[in-house]
Amino acid sequence: MDARRLKRLLASVQRGEVSLEAALGQLKVLPFEDIGAAKVDHHRALRKGFAEVVLCQGKTPEQVGLVFKALARGSQTVLGTRATREAYEQVISQGVKADYRELARAIVANPPKTRPRLGPVLVITAGTGDQGVAEEAVLTAELMGAKVERLYDVGVAGIHRLLAHRDLVEKAKVLIVVAGMEGALPSVVGGLVGKPIIGLPTSVGYGASLGGIAPLLTMLNSCAPNVSVVNIDNGFGAGFVAGLIARK
Repeated sequence: MDARRLKRLLASVQRGEVSLEAALGQLKVLPFEDIGAAKVDHHRALRKGFAEVVLCQGKTPEQVGLVFKALARGSQTVLGTRATREAYEQVISQGVKADYRELARAIVANPPKTRPRLGPVLVITAGTGDQGVAEEAVLTAELMGAKVERLYDVGVAGIHRLLAHRDLVEKAKVLIVVAGMEGALPSVVGGLVGKPIIGLPTSVGYGASLGGIAPLLTMLNSCAPNVSVVNIDNGFGAGFVAGLIARK
């Protein structure tokens, strides 16, 4: 329950439209609600600027459905990451209106009604294989109110593909650069613009990329001072930070 809903609830009690008992029942969700499968944080949006995000990985589909049911009772946007279609079906079975974003592996309930207007955030990928992680970042930033543009498959093996879109790179407020293999692309982009660059390493690559460790280390050792780095395959984290920067 956010501050505006709380004020409306108190006003309804004062006008006699809602009984005190009913109001107390609604206030039981403060500051969290224990639903057995999880302790749902209904006030995170007030503290963090975005509602609690459901990491579906490691949860059973039934647990995901119950958590979504609790979080989606209000009007706040609910995002579930690393979600399977089975988890999505459980969410729907709980009466929650939601969409499943296949490439991003995400569930979204109560999406914002207004068009994204902050930013723009530009998400760049080195290769086509990085798109799944990139789309998780795109979706997260969009749900936080950022306008997101994409520039995919422009890795250093064919750097002219990136340079052909220099105008798009320069107009972004913050850039998420997604790369597997050796992970060199964030340093290249960081040398082109004086904007915040969020390096997002992926586990895409051959054996010596070590499941994303090689690009992670490359990005951490970037000589471009405007590059910061999130963990391997952490599209949500990159999108969240980009969304916060876009708000400034």
